[in-house]
Amino acid sequence: MPLDADPTTPLLSVRDLRVAFGGREVLHGVDLDVRRGERVAIVGQSGSGKSTLIAAVLRLLPGAGAITGGSIRLGDLDVANADETAMRRVRGGRIGLVPQDPSTNLNPAMRVGAQIADTLRAGGVRGRAAIRQRVVALMTEAGIPEAERRADQYPHEFSGGMRQRILIAIALARQPELLIADEPTSALDVTVQRQILDHLQTLVDQHGTTLLFVTHDLGVAADRTDRVIVMLDGEIVEQGSPETILRDPQHEYTKRLIAAAPALSGLPPEPTDPGEPVLVVTDLVKEYRLRGRGAGTLRASDGVSFSVRRGTTTAVVGESGSGKTTVARILLGLEAPTSGTALVDGASIGTARGAERRAIRRRVQPVFQDPYGSLDPTSTIERIIDEPLRVFGIGDRAARTERVATLLDQVALPRSAAQLRPNELSGGQRQRVAIARALALEPEVLILDEAVSALDVLVQEQILALLDDLQDRLGLSYLFITHDLGVVRRIADDVVVMRRGKVVERGSVAEVFEAPQEQYTRDLLDAIPGRALAEQTA
Repeated sequence: MPLDADPTTPLLSVRDLRVAFGGREVLHGVDLDVRRGERVAIVGQSGSGKSTLIAAVLRLLPGAGAITGGSIRLGDLDVANADETAMRRVRGGRIGLVPQDPSTNLNPAMRVGAQIADTLRAGGVRGRAAIRQRVVALMTEAGIPEAERRADQYPHEFSGGMRQRILIAIALARQPELLIADEPTSALDVTVQRQILDHLQTLVDQHGTTLLFVTHDLGVAADRTDRVIVMLDGEIVEQGSPETILRDPQHEYTKRLIAAAPALSGLPPEPTDPGEPVLVVTDLVKEYRLRGRGAGTLRASDGVSFSVRRGTTTAVVGESGSGKTTVARILLGLEAPTSGTALVDGASIGTARGAERRAIRRRVQPVFQDPYGSLDPTSTIERIIDEPLRVFGIGDRAARTERVATLLDQVALPRSAAQLRPNELSGGQRQRVAIARALALEPEVLILDEAVSALDVLVQEQILALLDDLQDRLGLSYLFITHDLGVVRRIADDVVVMRRGKVVERGSVAEVFEAPQEQYTRDLLDAIPGRALAEQTA
């Protein structure tokens, strides 16, 4: 901040901002002030206008998008009317951006140090030695160990959390006045998310940077900012301190956001009566041979044992790399265990062959994380849903068409959706299609691998409610793979906590949440966004 800057004067001031795409207005007179040094969150579901507002501030509206009215001022600069030369100085110089997905926002063909160096050169830093020194300093400041060596590595050699730290280093390289963080941790598990947000907050505080935090997660916003702004349909409908918003929300939409956020509402489900197990896992081990220097074996699953009671939901939780997805792949028959057993109704998944294997695959069906990537974009919804029926030779064409219609009814999609393609549906609708496809063969067990982690909280709540309803009506059993203990509390009866391939704790959700036995479990619980503030304001 300049020494003579007035801290009460807004650094960013937006007045009556209107944005349209091809004649259709999507922002309707937005007013927003962000003071110097303030941390402000913009919260809302997908389509609420958050990202459009940010794109307008950066003058990066895509396609036919245009500012049609109002003003945007960054200090003394009229952003709405500035020429492109001025905006190039603003982007990265006065405003830094931490984008959402580090997988798509880093060049996979460039070393990470070179990508940070490009930002420095754009800011006028010259000299190979000076640039290299600054790159290493930025990476070290961002919490990347062995920065001197790792600056010469490529993005794929870093974890998701480390890639996000590199994006933070790039955003802060030119010491911007305003940092915009656009869903910077939505793809990360809760403990890595907390580490990244803790570090981002430390850096922002150290540099006196103003933070504008864009998220659909009200829990994250409540934990990390001084003021929360709620957007809906291109308008700001409510704003206030996190405590005020959580304790006394005024707008019906804000109340819905709070009710839909697992960490901010609700209690663990009542314990259910012990029932017979439909899925039993005993001493499951999966080892992978490593290649190259120091070759050996990686034990991704290390003596894992648990069971899923019929008609209930068991959640398997843990950080990335804990082994939970390896277990899911074995249960789906996509991987063979090194040792141990996995039984469905007494039938062994690992040793079944021929007709028995086909029968097991009918009983156990998957719902994957990404509704964008798990559906064939070239097929109609009808072809996607009836594919398992065709593979197993079930019914004729007319019978399969009727079955698809029934499945669409079950997941609350209109029958007319059968002739659409995935790109014509929303993310939540696509996940409903994935669930309908999984139900086509009338399975007993659904394995849901991070099935709601890519959805905003309102759509997430709709899918969780749908899963509850289907379980009640069809008697389904769920194995729910997730890193989100807030979701676990909302949907599960039992929970299995994994770390580094081992089960470290298991029990009913009520037992684990109310009296966790392991420090690792307590750490996971403490990392749930918004949990502490929700308990304070309850």
